[in-house]
Amino acid sequence: MLDKTRSTAADAVVNNPQYMPGFGNDFETESLPGALPQGQNSPQKCNYGLYAEQLSGSPFTAPRGTNERSWLYRIRPSVRHTGRFSNASYPFWKSAPCLDDHSLPLSQLRWNPIPAPAEELSFLAGIRTMTAAGDVMTQTGMAAHAYVFNGDMVDDYFFDADGELLVVPQLGAIRVFTEMGIIDVEPLEICLIPRGMMFKVTRLGEGAEWRGYICENYGAKFTLPDRGPIGANCLANPRDFKTPAAAYEDKEIPCRLHVKWCGKFYATEIGHSPLDVVAWHGNYAPFKYDLRTFAPVGAILFDHPDPSIFTVLTAPSGEEGTANVDFVIFPPRWLVAEHTFRPPWYHRNIMSEFMGLIHGQYDAKAEGFVPGGMSLHNMMLPHGPDAMGFEKASSVDLQPVKLDQTMAFMFETRYPQQLTRYAAELETLQDNYLECWDGLERKFDGTPGIK
Repeated sequence: MLDKTRSTAADAVVNNPQYMPGFGNDFETESLPGALPQGQNSPQKCNYGLYAEQLSGSPFTAPRGTNERSWLYRIRPSVRHTGRFSNASYPFWKSAPCLDDHSLPLSQLRWNPIPAPAEELSFLAGIRTMTAAGDVMTQTGMAAHAYVFNGDMVDDYFFDADGELLVVPQLGAIRVFTEMGIIDVEPLEICLIPRGMMFKVTRLGEGAEWRGYICENYGAKFTLPDRGPIGANCLANPRDFKTPAAAYEDKEIPCRLHVKWCGKFYATEIGHSPLDVVAWHGNYAPFKYDLRTFAPVGAILFDHPDPSIFTVLTAPSGEEGTANVDFVIFPPRWLVAEHTFRPPWYHRNIMSEFMGLIHGQYDAKAEGFVPGGMSLHNMMLPHGPDAMGFEKASSVDLQPVKLDQTMAFMFETRYPQQLTRYAAELETLQDNYLECWDGLERKFDGTPGIK
């Protein structure tokens, strides 16, 4: 069939995506003049022959502070973007509860990056679940995925009914074309795709592989953490979050829509692109955020603060102060604390921590944790600096020093993270990870004074 993609004023937005600043704002945007109705949501007839449709991200009766919905003005209503569904299979994408059978016992774990694919894979086909926590059926918990791909989603589209997707590129920039606009995301940036929103992912730039991480959040949506005594500023500031301006794809050729629903996958054939929203307004929308704009707050006299001070986004669980999942980063920052062991201290935690390294070196691990790698420290399993890191931090001259050229992150959840069989049998699993603490020998001799 003929590809009837039109050349319109909207092409400028497609070629050069535009963004609107702010977190949780009520936005309005149109890619054709007059496409957005004024003064009402659902006129008898919309301009340009468009259809009005509401996309809800919360129950209709949710309190105003958590009520989310957007009105979309599109070429076809979404009921025309699905046909008869057939079963589909993405065997490496798992959902909680994860009941994979594997023989790997409980342990602290670390992996090198996932190997590059031997065949062409799209973003969707390249997703690999490492851990899953909670229960997708009751909309609690999360899953931690890694992705590696080398091909584009051209006429394939996807939406996840099970949760929102927080995408963290590590290698290679990507273009995420959503129903509500285009987001270009590079390493050191993140993007969030809301639950139920249709999108496709293509590659930007040159390279052999594109790699990164995904947090699939089954629970309450990510929001900004309360700052408490920190006050009104620092951490992730709302103005640095960018929501895309409206952009649409008017394409009349055979396409496929893939769906994840209650842990299972389905596909349907349609004769056009579903990314046909010409205008929209509301507060249920995708966004991106540049991690380099995070303003860290830390100790300026003594002791290392809790890692929660580096929380970018948090998804509440319903129990105050206990997150369904936190997204935490460890960015460049100055270390100035006096008489202090400056790296993160040794600890055991009721929360479970999945970590990734975007670039550089993580200050608590002198070696072995490489960009693109991952680690898992499940609830109540002890962890902390390796032996080399301990010795260095215990003897270094405590002058002000900038921890630079680094960016690590953590998906932290109140639920235990169950390991998938894929992760347990992955060839890049480091069999010797536990040895990083072997050099932590007894120093106690029973005499007073600091040794």
